[in-house]
Amino acid sequence: MAQTARETARDGLPKGFRSAELGWPELHRIPHPPYRLPLLGDVVGASRRTPMQDSLRYARRLGPIFRRRAFGKEFVFVWGASLAADLADETRFAKHVGLGVANLRPVAGDGLFTAYNHEPNWQLAHDVLAPGFSREAMAGYHVMMLDVAARLTGHWDLAEAAGRAVDVPGDMTKLTLETIARTGFGHDFGSFERPRPHPFVTAMVGTLGYAQRLNTVPAPLAPWLLRDASRRNAADIAYLNRTVDELVRARRATGGTGGGDGDLLDRMLETAHPETGERLSPENVRRQVITFLVAGHETTSGALSFALHYLARHPEVAARARAEVDRVWGDTEAPGYEQVARLRYVRRVLDESLRLWPTAPGFAREAREDTVLGGTYPMRRGAWALVLTGMLHRDPEVWGPDAERFDPDRFDAKAVRARAPHTFKPFGTGARACIGRQFALHEATLVLGLLLRRYDLRPAPGYRLRVTERLTLMPEGLRLHLARRTPSTPAPASRADDAGQARAEDTGNAGSASRCPVHRAGD
Repeated sequence: MAQTARETARDGLPKGFRSAELGWPELHRIPHPPYRLPLLGDVVGASRRTPMQDSLRYARRLGPIFRRRAFGKEFVFVWGASLAADLADETRFAKHVGLGVANLRPVAGDGLFTAYNHEPNWQLAHDVLAPGFSREAMAGYHVMMLDVAARLTGHWDLAEAAGRAVDVPGDMTKLTLETIARTGFGHDFGSFERPRPHPFVTAMVGTLGYAQRLNTVPAPLAPWLLRDASRRNAADIAYLNRTVDELVRARRATGGTGGGDGDLLDRMLETAHPETGERLSPENVRRQVITFLVAGHETTSGALSFALHYLARHPEVAARARAEVDRVWGDTEAPGYEQVARLRYVRRVLDESLRLWPTAPGFAREAREDTVLGGTYPMRRGAWALVLTGMLHRDPEVWGPDAERFDPDRFDAKAVRARAPHTFKPFGTGARACIGRQFALHEATLVLGLLLRRYDLRPAPGYRLRVTERLTLMPEGLRLHLARRTPSTPAPASRADDAGQARAEDTGNAGSASRCPVHRAGD
């Protein structure tokens, strides 16, 4: 690859954005939208507010690999299942930190999500924190998840009694922020006691939105076009840093739990790497806390919001899921940790929602060495492509001609076993896949079960799904009407396919069995 005057990483590749011309020697073979304009690129009909949804529309027209150009930057998108599976090969490809992810580095630095591959702290943090997502640790978090969920249902009970619709994305954001703050860091933001979002959420949304906006303007003009936004972003970052610094300072003052077997913050502060003895630096602790607080609640709140939208729109699905909750949980007021994993159909609802609207809508992969993607497209070392997850999850060759239809039975045991690997990727892939996947899935399944058992969900009249983008995806303006349920008699014993689903989830790519991505390369 041709070198530039930009700063280079330890692997010899330039840091920051690398336009596709640098890494794809036969770029001309990859289709692009019509009406490409000089200097501006593929901007006809494009929206600055919904670039990912624009890409979904282009994908349907242009096929499983395509490119877009904007203000001198060329991007390659991939969504065909066979090409995406090739990019998941960890021996030839690795995570690429680019686009909006790299724009978050001023706040998250070399945290787990935003670190470059050559930076050592992501592996150090992963190895130190992985035990915090073990089965034993998850069982400990379960009690706190129940406590936060009770605050949500208390809030919703008041709205139902007053005949008010509930703000689903807003309340799911409160729920997931409080859950990760309580379980991971022993902190209470008091979100449900506030009439407005906590300032941490406001600052977080601001930094995510700014990171996305940076991709929509010419880089040389950004300091002028985004002058005011840049000042607001700096203030948002400063607030996030102050909040986390105060949280860490308070924990240090109390001395933690000792032994490094407490919550995530205790592990960050007290645990040394099991092999090297190395510890996280104070600066890296701050970056990891911010990463968990932001990524640990933003994507889960979106997943819950989309799932609740589909449950309200499909009463037959909600009835089936509710019957499962009644059957599995019975009249138990507080379901146990193991009882959540037995909600097979509720989990299918969640997976199907994540299929149609993966809240992290894409992940980028770069070539470790010169290679040929899919046996057709040459790539130089460092060349990268963005896997368009939302379109991968709609590939008709995998999901059928009705891939746009909501159908949780796509994730029953037989269907999961029949699908090829690397076709369902809401949490990324490989060594850098989301470390908190099992945490998010357990939390979301628990909350859906509790809400289904307590309420009938009714959509607001005239609402049509609109999706807002701020690097992550979220339903815009989603409100639901609630009706308290009368306790019902549990249904008969669990169905045979639940046992089959349990076996499939232990081995399939939609599974809930905990596993470390580092030791299951490419999965």
